[in-house]
Amino acid sequence: MTAKQAPTVEPSRLPQSSSQKRKTEWSSDSGEELEEDLPGFLDSNPRVEPGLQSGFSGQKRKRECSSDSEEELEDLDPEPKHPWDVETLCGLEMTLKKQRVYLVQPEHHEVFARMLEDPVVKRFLAWDKKLRVSDKYLLSMVIAYFSRAGLFSWQYRRIHFFLALYLANDMEEDNQAPKQDIFHFLYGKSHAQRPLFHKLRYQFIRSMGWNTWVSREECEEIQTYNPELWVWGRDRTLNPWKT
Repeated sequence: MTAKQAPTVEPSRLPQSSSQKRKTEWSSDSGEELEEDLPGFLDSNPRVEPGLQSGFSGQKRKRECSSDSEEELEDLDPEPKHPWDVETLCGLEMTLKKQRVYLVQPEHHEVFARMLEDPVVKRFLAWDKKLRVSDKYLLSMVIAYFSRAGLFSWQYRRIHFFLALYLANDMEEDNQAPKQDIFHFLYGKSHAQRPLFHKLRYQFIRSMGWNTWVSREECEEIQTYNPELWVWGRDRTLNPWKT
């Protein structure tokens, strides 16, 4: 009597438990091979190829990234202020008023305060007794230009103060004589350095993106940051030496 042969079962017809068991055994064998072949695999911070990560790990990482993004979004202003506000509303017509966004940071005020301690700048401000080129509004524009130039605070030098002040006079004063006073103070009667000054002025304007207009409102906003600063007392309308 011959023993009955075990029926052959195709792999596709294997029970689910057997298939899972074989898959688990294959995974454990592969894991042992990875541990033997990859150096540093057992380090505290192993480096794993993206293709070796399971789908579950990918989903977990995706959820962690999402939670991190949500935490970052919570730190942001949930309702950023739009630069346009409705001023009046009549029927279907409305008037929009644009809010000015002030970009002057504390470091720009600190740079300006440091410039005021420069001995050449001090002599220049004392020399301009009639406030023809350095009244409080023109000096406020200097801070505004510092904020727009995009330089680091430590990059500003004495020449930037005079470039910004010259540009402020160029924007606000119709008379050319005050700007010539800056040249007279810096270079005397010599004209040799003026081409270089104008070249630097052009580079300074370009660094600001050609944004040279400063409103009176912005100047007054700049002055309110440190209202006790002594240069804000340089009011041309109250100057006893005004012409």
